[in-house]
Parts: sequence; C-alpha cells; structure tokens
Amino acid sequence: MPSKQQLPAIDRPTVALGLEGSANKLGVGIIRHFARRKAGPRPPAEILANIRHTYITPPGEGFLPRDTAKHHRTFVVKLVKDALKTSGLTPDDIDCVCFTQGPGMGAPLQSVAIAARTISMMWDKPLVGVNHCVGHIEMGREITGANNPVVLYVSGGNTQVIAYSHQRYRIFGETLDMAVGNCLDRFARTLQISNDPSPGYNIELLAKKGKHYVELPYTVKGMDVSMSGILAYIDGVANDISSGNPRYAEDGEIITKEDLCFSLQETIFAMLVEITERAMAHVGSQQVLIVGGVGCNQRLQDMMAIMARDRAGAVYATDERFCIDNGIMIAHAGLLAYETGFRTSLDDSVCTQRFRTDEVLIAWRDD
Repeated sequence: MPSKQQLPAIDRPTVALGLEGSANKLGVGIIRHFARRKAGPRPPAEILANIRHTYITPPGEGFLPRDTAKHHRTFVVKLVKDALKTSGLTPDDIDCVCFTQGPGMGAPLQSVAIAARTISMMWDKPLVGVNHCVGHIEMGREITGANNPVVLYVSGGNTQVIAYSHQRYRIFGETLDMAVGNCLDRFARTLQISNDPSPGYNIELLAKKGKHYVELPYTVKGMDVSMSGILAYIDGVANDISSGNPRYAEDGEIITKEDLCFSLQETIFAMLVEITERAMAHVGSQQVLIVGGVGCNQRLQDMMAIMARDRAGAVYATDERFCIDNGIMIAHAGLLAYETGFRTSLDDSVCTQRFRTDEVLIAWRDD
C-alpha cells in the first residue's frame, strides 16, 4: 500500500464516521472515543449510530459487483443522513471520515471510497483508510473485552486464523481457495435457498433440522484449510437428490437437504476448530475471538466453546450487529489509527481488493 500521512497523536475525546461497503452490506457508523486515562485502559467506546442496508438477490443467485456498487451508490447518502440523525450530531462534531480501503469486491469498494472522499472534502475532515479485517478484529475486541485472543476470522470473503505480535496481526492459517462463507453461500445457491436475510443464516436454520451426517472430504493442510473439494462433493450429492436419485442414510432413511446442511456445517466447522486450537497451542493463548459474518453461527460458537473448555479457555463472539459487516467497525478501527496520527491523503485513498491483514501497522497497541 502507498505510504500514509503521520501526524502527532491525539489525546482527547474524538468522533468518527465509518463507511463499509466491501460486499453486499452497506454500513454507516458513528463512534466516540473518550480520552485515555493517564494510567489504565482506554474507557469503552460509545456507539452513537450503526446503520446498515443489505443488497439481497433472488434465491439461486449471487450478487454481481456492478449491481452491488449501484446499490451502495443509491443508499449511501440516506444512510449517512440516518446515522447523523440517530447520533444527534452534525458534521461539525465529526473528527474524521473512515472508509473500507480493502479487501473486498472492487466496484462496491470504489463506490464507498468515492462517497468517503466526497464527504471528506464537503465537511473538510481528514480521511482514514481502514483494512476491513482489522476492523472486524478491533470491533470484536472492543465489544467482548477479549484481551489478546487467537482470532478466527470467518466471512464470505475471508477465512483466517490470526494472532497479534509486535504491532501486527499475524496470519497463522487461512483458506487455500474459497472462504467458508463463500462455500456456504454457493451451496445455498445449489439448494435454491433464500438469500434473505442471508444464505448462511438460512443454511444454519436448515442444519438444525438435520438428523443424518453425510461423510464429506475433510481437508486440513497444516494450518490451512481447503473448501473447494468439499463444495464440489456435496454439490454432487445435492444434484443427485434433486435429479431423482436419492441417497440413503445407514438407517435406510433418505438423505434430505437439511441433512446436507448439517453435514456441511459439521465438517467445515470441525476443520476451523482444529486449526484454531493448533494456533492457541502455538502462542499459548486461552482466548478465542470469532469475528466475521459466519461468526454469528451458533453451532460454530458451540463447537469452538467445547474445544476451549477442554483447554481451560474461553470463546468470545458478538451478535449480528457487529459480526456482520458494518460501518461502526470501520469507524472504530479508523479512529484508533487517527488517534495515533494516521491519515490517508486523497492521492493514497485508492481501494484495493487485496489488502492483507498483516500489512497494517497496529500502532495503537504496544502490548
């Protein structure tokens, strides 16, 4: 990434507007940080507004970049106005404008970056570009109070196991092909499951009704995982069933789509638990923080909790307000950077689809 402006650190109450639009969720958030005490941790942040609007496509369809970008352009002004009204603030109260600089889908990212630049110039406020992944991590830490956890970041576009060291979020393991959320979303299309409110959530509901486990490929390679073979296999089973060629469980009952959703979740979540436990052992941590949209899944949280309890550890997770892509996480991470003197110039405010988590200097942490 290009070099960024660095100014003296700030030690007073600050307020940020955050814009998120890396995929099909458009989010606008406003957050306030209070001045850090001379001794002890920073007081908890105050969430003033957290507004979101989702681009939803018909069952069996994904969301195309150009259509998603059009959605963001259509709704971004309304969401900014709604966030200001909810917070009770005016543009004069805002210290900086934060936006997702990457990673994500190119056209939606560009739409939100243009909106952020425009607001920055209209309001005469500095810009702060934010790494989407770091936004998830910092919001999770803020909400849950997790101190220095191993982070499992699972979403539609990312699957990473992360731990902090020397002002970087280091990636210990990740997917070798597609993200876990993308795997779930694509299987939802195969089954023609509704995308409202999200395909992954609807798969979770169907999985709760599943009774039979269908053995699927289990692909863990060291600290990394692979989803493509699992998806290809279970797609084949689903297509056989829909074509009138049923599969049978050991008790003779016909395998249903609910059984397939249950089996897919159990398999890929077990893989994620395995590599997360390995990272915990490596860094000596007893905390796991689950972030990203798939982190809302209760079954994933339950399976991770079983593992953590066996290690005398604990699992931290948030609800859908903060797990699913949102503007408040961008405002929060951006404000943390802003308070250290970080700024993004207009020339450097280009977005990028590939922006690694470990590229970001975490200057606000010195532990």
